[in-house]
Amino acid sequence: MELKGTPVEHGFYMPPEWELHSQCWIGWPERPDNWRDHGVHAQRAFANVASAISRFEPVTVCASSAQWENARSQLPGHIRVVEMNMNDSWFRDTGPTFVIKNSVSSKEKLGNKIAGIDWNFNSYGLFGEKVIIQTCLIFLGIEEGCYEDWSLDLLIARKVLEIEKIPRFPHSMILEGGSIHVDGEGTCLTTEECLLNKNRNPGLTKVQIEDELKAYLGVKMIIWLPRGLFGDDDTNGHIDNMCCFARPGVVLLSWTDDKSDPQYERSVEALSILTSATDAKGRKLEIIKLHVPGPLYLTDEEVAGLQQDGDAKARIPGTRLAASYINFYLANRAVITPQFGDKKWDDEAVRVLSSAFPDYEIVRIEGAREIVLGGGNIHCITQQQPACP
Repeated sequence: MELKGTPVEHGFYMPPEWELHSQCWIGWPERPDNWRDHGVHAQRAFANVASAISRFEPVTVCASSAQWENARSQLPGHIRVVEMNMNDSWFRDTGPTFVIKNSVSSKEKLGNKIAGIDWNFNSYGLFGEKVIIQTCLIFLGIEEGCYEDWSLDLLIARKVLEIEKIPRFPHSMILEGGSIHVDGEGTCLTTEECLLNKNRNPGLTKVQIEDELKAYLGVKMIIWLPRGLFGDDDTNGHIDNMCCFARPGVVLLSWTDDKSDPQYERSVEALSILTSATDAKGRKLEIIKLHVPGPLYLTDEEVAGLQQDGDAKARIPGTRLAASYINFYLANRAVITPQFGDKKWDDEAVRVLSSAFPDYEIVRIEGAREIVLGGGNIHCITQQQPACP
């Protein structure tokens, strides 16, 4: 069912990720130009993430018709596997943004306590046909997106909502779920690098984008960080690699003490903004630094495992990977956190997250490098569905 108007007009708002979930949605990776060796390594990593989350909440994995049987065979029986074709498996960005009501009148059905926003999507910055991409966009200085055909991804949010029989708010504005974080009390975190990029919504001003976020997420204040994580070129600096809320008034920030690392300038820049900011409740923010792993780079062997045919963004050996411990999934009383094989910083991330979430179990996902090779990580491949209040 399609709802007219905005979520706020209907009494909806986006809840924070630490509120109770009814389930988690995950896509299944397969495209050979983004996931090496026909996706076998990434599929193992995705299965590990799904299995870890399923200890704390129900999980639904969506796999294409060609991959359904393979996905079913790799996942525990208690995880639901549904058939859904897609262009790639970034459900944080292509799945619906769920919104809920705090209360509901006796005249309204239970189903109307939750709805989903179906944002527009353009493969992280593509417009129109290939010839336009190669001429006009380059001439205008607009960075290209990640893959040419995203027609299937445009249907993912709608399909998820149809499966769950949840009302849908369609929106023409291009926005990926990884570009926003909310505290549930009126504050949203995002980056100018992404939301103000000319390859997303060139016809909208910053004020107009803020107005849309307020009308659809139910927030009252947007804190803009200038840039996201260094090397996060695929998404143009999504916030979910850079900074997130741990609870109202407390944020985690990707950090490095290495002044020679290009990430240092970005982290210091963000720290300055956050230090001077107040949230929608007027609180100064407590900032917890979460150190990034040592620099990771795409190897010749990893690139050799890809079938690069020009339909997706080229992967080049030596490229810095956008690895960040901020990109975790907050399950019901658990933090599902990536591990990159850097023992010093892997262990430090677990220590910091244990302190930030004292009542949560910290679950390590070894081998998360296989996910970051595709351009994102655990938060990027998951989408929480909140429980109805």
